[in-house]
Parts: sequence; structure tokens; C-alpha cells
Amino acid sequence: MLCRRISSNNFSGRIPDFIGKWTQIQKLHLHGCSLEGPIPAQISSLTNLVDLRISDLKGRGSDFPSLRKMNSLKILILRNCSIHGIIPDYIGYISTLKTLDLCFNNLAGDMPPSFSQLTKADYMKYSLYINCGGKETFINGTKYEADTEQRGASVLFKTEDWAFSSTGNFMDNDMEADIYIATNTTKLTMPDSELYMSARLSPLALTYYGLCLINGNYTVKLHFSEIIFTANKTFLSLGKRLFNVLIQGQIVLKDFNIEDEAGGPGKPIVKSFNASVTQNTLEIRFYWAGKGTTGIPSRGVYGPLISAISVDPSELRGLDLQTGSFTLRQIKAATKNFDAANKIGEGGFGSVYKGLLSDGTIIAVKQLSPKSKQGTREFVNEIGMISALQHPNLVKLYGCCIEGNQLCLIYEYMENNCLSRALFGFTGQNKLKLDWTTRRKICLGIARGLAYLHEESMLKIVHRDIKASNVLLDKNLNSKISDFGLAKLNEEENTHISTRIAGTIGYMAPEYAMRGYLTDKADVYSFGVVALEIVSGKSNTNYRPKEEFVYLLDWAYVLQERGTLLELVDPNLGENYSKEEAVEMLNVALICTNAHPTLRPTMSKVVSLLEGEASIQSLMTNISSVGGSSSAGLRKNFWQLNASQSQSTSMEGPYTDSSVSITAEIGVNDLLLGGSAHQK
Repeated sequence: MLCRRISSNNFSGRIPDFIGKWTQIQKLHLHGCSLEGPIPAQISSLTNLVDLRISDLKGRGSDFPSLRKMNSLKILILRNCSIHGIIPDYIGYISTLKTLDLCFNNLAGDMPPSFSQLTKADYMKYSLYINCGGKETFINGTKYEADTEQRGASVLFKTEDWAFSSTGNFMDNDMEADIYIATNTTKLTMPDSELYMSARLSPLALTYYGLCLINGNYTVKLHFSEIIFTANKTFLSLGKRLFNVLIQGQIVLKDFNIEDEAGGPGKPIVKSFNASVTQNTLEIRFYWAGKGTTGIPSRGVYGPLISAISVDPSELRGLDLQTGSFTLRQIKAATKNFDAANKIGEGGFGSVYKGLLSDGTIIAVKQLSPKSKQGTREFVNEIGMISALQHPNLVKLYGCCIEGNQLCLIYEYMENNCLSRALFGFTGQNKLKLDWTTRRKICLGIARGLAYLHEESMLKIVHRDIKASNVLLDKNLNSKISDFGLAKLNEEENTHISTRIAGTIGYMAPEYAMRGYLTDKADVYSFGVVALEIVSGKSNTNYRPKEEFVYLLDWAYVLQERGTLLELVDPNLGENYSKEEAVEMLNVALICTNAHPTLRPTMSKVVSLLEGEASIQSLMTNISSVGGSSSAGLRKNFWQLNASQSQSTSMEGPYTDSSVSITAEIGVNDLLLGGSAHQK
């Protein structure tokens, strides 16, 4: 890969215009030097760039550089470059982009709508943990980052995720040098004692910044312990420390005295606050207003003292669209106390109710069954992370409500129900008339949503239960995946060998259903089944083409071998469809359902195939391998296993499973011997 690295040197002056002649390079790094802006317009000629990193430019600023033709960018870092103006919308449509950092510029305006296409996790954070004045430590599995910078007077210290600034000198200090980190000399026995063995101290003002946080509501916890003053009757017991605390510019603690609040020195106290982040930065300021002692027990021990900071997504994050919080009382009011008349579905994780807020906003409330093996805090953290995932083809999760034994998730409401009803209809409800253009749009939307979950999101989620009833349709019949991440909430461990099978018969990949082997290729298989259903208008599990065939998918392979795939196209379409596109989508479906997971494409590749940006011919040779004896035997064994378990079920409303969902435990012997999962 052709690369130009201009970093860690003494170069100065403006970035030269001749960089525009480096049209073949794929990497350009300009940082760690004294170069000046603006970024020259000639940079737009570097259309082969994959990795562009420019930071800390001096001199005058510039508009956002023109990067419109850089369609291969994976990494874009323009940090502290004095860029002003708005972020161009086309940045969000660079499909290859994985990492984006635009921090410390003078950007204005709202986030471009296209940024919903990007993963915020690769350049933004949803939590922050700092062991102020101390080394890196782990508390209950959570890593608190080290904060051991010794300087304190007029200093700005910055990491990728956070920074702090400290101002002032300890006046009349009788020591040779000011000390800005206090060390605890007492013995502590508390579980999180390492957070209180040291603390950062400041004579005047100390400000911590959480950088590049995802916008939303957070719970800020400030950990304090008075580790300088003592409780004995010595001179060290005579000091008094008073300071103010401001979060996002608002005073939350005034004349705060750690010792008094904690009930004595050496005792920990944690203060919790709610904070709203709207411009991706959280500011926590500790300020000495001149109160308390300054000369005893010694000069230079007054001013704010902080032991640790933790920032997590708020437990009420994004629930109420207006106030940012929901109570169970509000949810009961919205759903009329979970009235059966408002029940719109039943799924593997619980019932779904339609709700109406006081302002007229319609929501969907999923009342979870109490199966989670995690505690409340872990559950909230998981939901906080899942709710941070934003993509046009994912159902928006506003958050959760936890009170007593009630666990509820609050989603955006989908006007056109689920794909299962649209394709097959429910009891007493007609299916929708979906033309070919709409079906193709729905299929492509599902593929894009899965590609985001697998490859671009912060969590790299494997859905595990992709099926038509877990794909919802908005008022414009755009497809949105629901229930992503919920199977993970019921897991005890995170491993590619899952001891709990969570999925639906007829949609599960053979290696997952029979051996518990879980990768993102299991979702690819399920997507292939759903794509087949979209084209045919028939359910893979409830439609049996001929007596000798268990599933629609089995019949599809036979027609593919005969060269008569178009027999699968929904007769309701008549002749109003593109035969070329239909064959292409069916072939993509068959490639995705290859019995061998390694031969299935990634979802990003599927998106490229469906968009016509990649040729399917190069993958067609893999289809023949599905017809091989070993693969055919695997499918036959797998489908015969499930045939006895499969059954038709009535579908009374949206979000209702169209086939049998199972949760199965796999034993060690099953894994070693290749045995199947037993229905539980």
C-alpha cells in the first residue's frame, strides 16, 4: 500500500499544494509536526486514499476539505485542524468508512442525516471510567483508566477518550514543588479500595472532559474520599476542604465537604448526577471558591480532590421523547395497564403492546419475560449500548424501564407491522400487496441492517433469529430489523460456541442448530431464507411444495438445478417484475443458505451483490457445492431432525413468530459428538 507519513518531525509552514499530485497513494498521515492549515483544496485529487489522518494544524482554519470522490476511505481523522462550517452530508454515505474523528474543530450545525449510516462506536464512546490520580485498575470487571500525569499548574492533558485541565499554584507553599496527586497512607478494606488510594488535587480549578461521547443522557458518578486529613487529634485533623462541582456548566455541589458528607476522613462517598450530552462532550469541573483552610495542616492541601469518575448511559436513557425518563406508571398509562386490546404481538422474549404517550406519540412496549441471567445494572448497561446503535434499517430502541420485577423495552412504532404479516397474512388479516420494487427494497434494507450489526456497529452483534416476523415495516414500507441484541441478554458467557440455542426452526443455520457453532454466517443463512420468502411470497416453514420436500428452501435447490428458478416467484406479481433481478435475488438467497458457513458471503458482500456493485458470477460456483453429497446429506439430516419439531402456528398480530422458536441447551457430549440440540 502506497503511503506518505509526514509526522514526528520539525516541518513547519503551510501544507504544500503539490500533495495533490500524489494521486496513487492510499495512506496519508500528517501529524506530530508544526505544519499549518488550511488543508489545500488539491487534496480532493487523492481519490485512492484508504487512510487519511491529519491532526493539530497550526495557523488559520479552513472549510471542510472536499473528499467527495474518496469512496474507499476506511479511516478519516481530521482532529484539531481548525475546520469550520458544516460537515458535508456525503461523508455519511462513504460505505467503507470505519473510523471517523472530527474532534476539536469549529464545526457548526446539526449532525448530517446521512450519519445514521455510520457506526458511532468507532469514533465515539458511550462510557468513561477514570481512576483520578491513580494507575489503571479493574473494579468488578470494569477498567478504570490511569491518570498519573504529575503536572498540575496550567496544564492540559489529553488522551483519545478524555482530557483534564488544571490551573493554579498552591500559594505560600513551603515545599519545593507543588504536588497535584495525593496518596492515601491508610489501609482500606473496601472492595473498590484501589479507587481511593490516590486522588487528583488542584489549588484552584480542575476540569475533566469526556470526549467524543455519543449524544444522550448519562449517569455521572463522582468518587470522593478525604485521604489527606485524618480523624485523630493531631494537627492533620484540623483541615477543612470546601469546593464546588459543576457538570455541563451547572452547579451540582456547592461548598462540598468530602469529610462531612462521607462521615469522616478515609471513607468513600459516591455522588451521582444526571447529565445530558448534546455536542459529544461532557465537562465536569471542580472549583475552589476560596473557602476552607489554606495553611493547615500544611500549605498546599486545599482545593478540590477527586478519586475517580465513572460515566455510563443513564438507566432512563432516551425513554420519554420529551423528558428523557419513563416510569412504569407512565408505561402502564400508555398501554392502558397492558390491556389485552393493545397487545400487538407475542415473541420469544415477551409480549408487545401498542402505547400512546400523552403528547400523542405512538410507541411499542415489549414486556420482557424475566429470563435474563444478568443483574439490573448489567441489563441496563447492555440496553444502553444497544440503544446507541442507530441505523435506518434497525428499529430504534429508545431504552428500558425497570421497576420491581418488570422489564420493559420501548421501541419506535412500526405502522405496517411485520414482514411476516405483509407476506403471508395473519388470521383475520389480509397480507399486503407488495410490488417487486418494494420487495427488493425490503430485502436490501434487511441486508444493510445486518451488515451494520456484523461489521460496523460497536457491538458486532449476531442477531441469531432473523426471520420475517423480526423484520418490521414502517409507514413507507422500509424494512427495519427488531430484537437485535436480545438473545445476548440471556447469555452467561460471550463465546462463539453457544451453550444456549436461541432461534427459530427453519431459519437456523445447520452448524448453529446442530452443534451450537455461532458466527455472523448464521445470520447470513437466515437472511437467505427470508430473501427466498420475499421473492416467493411463501413461508419456508408453513409451505410444503411437495410431499418429499420439507421446506421451501429444499424445493428451491431442486429448481435451481433444473434451471427453472423463476417458478418460485410469487404468482401474485404476475408479469410485473424484473426477471433478471428476481433470478439475481434468488441466487443470492441460495448462496447465503450454503450448508457450509465458510462459503457464505458476508452481509456487506450481499449488499454489494443486491446493489449491482459486485458480480454474482464469481460466487455461483459455490452453489454447486451445496448440491454435493456431503452438503446434501447435512441438509437432509438437519431438515429431518427439525421436521418432527416443526409445526404451523397461527399468527394473530405483529411481532408474532411465524414458526416454532426454541431455546435449547447443548451438553458437552453433544458438542464433541456432533449431536443435535434437544428442544427444551
